[in-house]
Amino acid sequence: MADATVNPQRGILRWAALGLAALLAACASGPRVVPESRPAPTVEVPRERPSTRPITPGLPQDVERHRVALLVPMTGTNAGVGKSLANATQLAILDTRSDVLRITTYDTAGGAANAARQAIADGNKLILGPLLAEEAREVAPIARAARVPVLSFSNDTAVAGNGTYLLGYSPAQSIERVVDYARAQGVTNFVGLMTSGVYGERASTSFLRAVEGQGGKVLAMESYDGRPGSMTSAITKLSRTPYQAILIAGSGASGVAAAPIIRKSVGGKTSRILGTELWNTDSAIGANAVLSGAWFASVPDNYYRTYATKYRTRFGAAPYRLSTLGYDAVLLTVRIAREWRPGDIFPERRLTAPDGFGGLDGAFRFGRDGIAERALEVQEVKAGTTVTISPAPTGFGN
Repeated sequence: MADATVNPQRGILRWAALGLAALLAACASGPRVVPESRPAPTVEVPRERPSTRPITPGLPQDVERHRVALLVPMTGTNAGVGKSLANATQLAILDTRSDVLRITTYDTAGGAANAARQAIADGNKLILGPLLAEEAREVAPIARAARVPVLSFSNDTAVAGNGTYLLGYSPAQSIERVVDYARAQGVTNFVGLMTSGVYGERASTSFLRAVEGQGGKVLAMESYDGRPGSMTSAITKLSRTPYQAILIAGSGASGVAAAPIIRKSVGGKTSRILGTELWNTDSAIGANAVLSGAWFASVPDNYYRTYATKYRTRFGAAPYRLSTLGYDAVLLTVRIAREWRPGDIFPERRLTAPDGFGGLDGAFRFGRDGIAERALEVQEVKAGTTVTISPAPTGFGN
């Protein structure tokens, strides 16, 4: 496990952190040591006395800072994502120029439950992470019993609630946003191309609700998997009925693979291709000419490019797109720390404040269900990049 510290200065957080202020080089010289004269030692050697202080493992007793645990994989398959999240929290600490938090990183590769138990034993009052839904399921009851809230980076709504809050990007929200925009542009008839598995199943439900809620029609939906010909077969079935827009509920790579097949099909020659929030995790999505004209909804990228440049400069590598969740989790915590005395339990009620929070990924707020509601924008793939065609709201009106 590794420590990092943060400590507020007046009025710095809210949008100063969003502007990503340049890092200040920390320079400090140690105190001068002046030797003092001592009398010659006596011949008699005093007997040693046993220390009355108990020797205990764990973190140093720091009563002036809030202890916050970061639970991410630092080894194993997902170590790259975990390290990027950990680096993002360090960058947020530096950018806020605060010293109110002690953030300790716990590796979940050896078991998220074990990491949570150790974090709580060390006195942490808030948990950032874990990354995966199955890990959040393990951590939730342990944290709940200790009255320690969890801000997970997962987007699986099934694990939200009862003290677990999700920072991850919700597929349902991105689908609703892009469908609303398409309807406003006159699109009425939709079809869906859904990846197999849990994500595809939930995306299908969200898609039906979003289209029907806006008075449109879902003419057909087909799923695909990794088998050869599966995607082509699904698109062929969809093309039997002419449609105006097709939602591809899958990764950016799925969109790139599907687009040429859609354009060759009878029903999809002139259709609008729609994507989900997964497309924004692919930094090269705009460079794919086959997706030219496609729309997808995601968190705003206004600050991400500046953040990515700063991250690369400091850590020598590009960040994972979702590492901004770690950065924004620190901003949120520092803001709430103004009303949180060190040693006290975390003021969980502040997480559901109606005005929400601001971060690199724009405005967001938690509902009583523990799911982050986000202000999303609609982007279009165009001329080798992505451009914003419908900006995200800057806050919440109610």
